Amino acid sequence: MSLKYFAGLAAGLVLASQVAAQEWDTIRVASEGAYAPWNFTNAQGELDGFEIELMRELCARMDAECELVSQAWDGMIPALLGGRYDAIMAGMSITDERREVIAFSRPYATTPAIFVAPADSALAAAGLPETRVDLAEVSDEEQALIDQLRTLVDGRTVGVQTATIHENFLRESMGDVTIRTYDTQENLDLDLQAGRIDVALADQSGWQPLLEGEAGDDFTRVGPGFSGGVFGEGVGVGLRQEDTALKEKFDGAIQAALEDGTVSELAVKWFGFDTAATP
Repeated sequence: MSLKYFAGLAAGLVLASQVAAQEWDTIRVASEGAYAPWNFTNAQGELDGFEIELMRELCARMDAECELVSQAWDGMIPALLGGRYDAIMAGMSITDERREVIAFSRPYATTPAIFVAPADSALAAAGLPETRVDLAEVSDEEQALIDQLRTLVDGRTVGVQTATIHENFLRESMGDVTIRTYDTQENLDLDLQAGRIDVALADQSGWQPLLEGEAGDDFTRVGPGFSGGVFGEGVGVGLRQEDTALKEKFDGAIQAALEDGTVSELAVKWFGFDTAATP
C-alpha cells in the first residue's frame, strides 16, 4: 500500500490518548530488532543496539518512562498511525515522501548508502572510487560515476530491503536491473552470501555485521556512498504529525545529546565510527 493510503488513514484516525495536553510521562517506542547495529534482538531475546541505548538516554533526558515495542519494518508507519506506539526509532531516514504521512524529530545520525558485492566479482574488479556523492547537488564528475555504476549493474540482480529509500533509489536511478526485496537486512545478507543476488544496496552501517564478520573477506564495497536527495536528511524519530509536544521533547533531548557528545560516543561504540548528525 502507498504512503498516500496511510496519509488518508492518519486523517481519519481520532486518537483520544494523544490530546494536546498530554504530559508524555510514558512513551511507547517501536524498533525493528533486525537491523544491527542500529537495532537487533540479542541472545536474551531483547531489543539491543545503538538506537535502543540512545532511546533510553533520550527518555531519561525527557524524564519519561519508555516502553519498547518490537515491530516488523513494513508495518512501522501503519502501526504508528494506528496508535500501537508513539514513536519509531528504527534507522528510519527522514524523507519528503514520509513527511507527507508522519512527522520526524531532528536527525540524530546519518551514514551513506553503499553497494556490496562478492570480492571476486566483476563489479568489485571494476575499481570504482569510493567517494561520497550527495544527490542533492550532483557535479558532472559525480554524474559520470553514477552512470558508470548504472552500466556496471545493468542486467544484474540487486538485493535491497523492501519499503526503504534504498529500494526507491534502485528503481529511480539504476536502470535495467532485477530488484529482489527482503523483509530484513539479515535475510538480504544471507542471500548475498548464498549467491542468489549479484550485488546489494543498504546503509553503510547496516553492512557492518557482514563485512566485519567471518565472511567479511569474501565481500567488498562497490563504488561511492550516497546521501542526500532520495536518501533524505539523516535518521530521526518518526512521530504522528499531531503530536507536536512530543516532537519538541525529542528535538530538545536529541539536540542536547548531540551537543554533549553522547550520540557520538554511542555511535563509536556500536558502529566503530561517528555517525552522529551535526548538532
